[in-house]
Amino acid sequence: QVQLVESGGGLVQAGGSLRLSCAASGRTFSSLNMAWFRQAPGKEREFVVGISRIGGRLHGGDSMSGRFAISRDNTKNPVYLQLNSLKSEATAVYYCAAGDGFAARELSYNYWGQGTQVTVSS
Repeated sequence: QVQLVESGGGLVQAGGSLRLSCAASGRTFSSLNMAWFRQAPGKEREFVVGISRIGGRLHGGDSMSGRFAISRDNTKNPVYLQLNSLKSEATAVYYCAAGDGFAARELSYNYWGQGTQVTVSS
C-alpha cells in the first residue's frame, strides 16, 4: 500500500513563498505519477499541477501562470511543489496524489495524502 506524507505548509504573507513536499512509500517512487490538488474553504477540490513518472508536466490554472512549479528527482524522494508570489486565494489544504493514471482529475490517482494547510495572509 502506498502512503503519502505531505509537509511544508504553514502561514505566509501575500507575496511570499512556500515549498511543499510529498514523500511516498510502499512502492518504487519512479513508478508513480504524482500530482497536487487543493481544496479551499467551501469549495471543491481542484487540480493544481501534476508530474508524470518521466517528468512530463500537466498544469492547472494557477500553475500555468508560472507561480507554482512541481519537481521530482527519481533518484530521491519526495516530489516538491514550489509556491511563489502567493495570493490570499491560494489559501487551501493541499493534497498530494499518486497513481498509475495521469490527468487533471481525482479519479486518475489511487493514493492520497492527508493534506497540508497553506494559509496566505493579506
